Amino acid sequence: MTGWLDPVLLSLGLVVMCGSMVQSTIGFGIAVVAAPFVVMLRPDLMPASLIVCVFFLPLLQLLGGAREIAWRHLRWALGARILATPLGVALVAVASADAIALTVGVLILVTVAASVWAVDIGLDRRNSALAGAITGVSGTAASIGGPFFALVLRHERPELLRGTLAAFFLAGTVIGMTGLAIGGQVDREDLLAGLVWAPFVLVGHLLAGPVRRRIRPESVRRGVLVFCVIASIGVIARALL
Repeated sequence: MTGWLDPVLLSLGLVVMCGSMVQSTIGFGIAVVAAPFVVMLRPDLMPASLIVCVFFLPLLQLLGGAREIAWRHLRWALGARILATPLGVALVAVASADAIALTVGVLILVTVAASVWAVDIGLDRRNSALAGAITGVSGTAASIGGPFFALVLRHERPELLRGTLAAFFLAGTVIGMTGLAIGGQVDREDLLAGLVWAPFVLVGHLLAGPVRRRIRPESVRRGVLVFCVIASIGVIARALL
């Protein structure tokens, strides 16, 4: 049983705090940082507990002033995410966590490689919808969906990138949790764990403030690509090991 003072849960809270710092700086990262550790230490809590936890950070970001949002592209991404969410719910029910993690990791790596060497992944309706559809599956099944839409947005101003991703995550967590709840994949333990981690999310967000004010736009763009690669390697290693 999960309790408020469960040492494993509190240790994972520190990991969530680090992920919150990363996401508050470059726009995404909380699930990418935390998911491998949650899978290793408390796989029974995936993905619902992390989706609950992820809800709080974009809410803090939007309340704190991250209001530069690419609304038109956000609508395309969210529409596609809604349509793809049932597939993510189905994967949670039938596929193993390792298989889901491996698929997500490979998809992230292929997307990064394409954006660097072959394809100009810019901010348009097609790419926004495609990123939303992939996130509908990966974000629901593995709680990891930020890298895809972040790659589409990476050439935009950091404020617009962070604000649009925050709105995307806020709406996306509601969509994902609704789908998982309908599919019977959410229980009391998941909700409690997400609430335990909420204060760690707040602390990570506050600690990121000084870093966010000093980081240059080009550093944010490089950070998105580098962290996407780290994310893909991390989830692939998690699945294989």
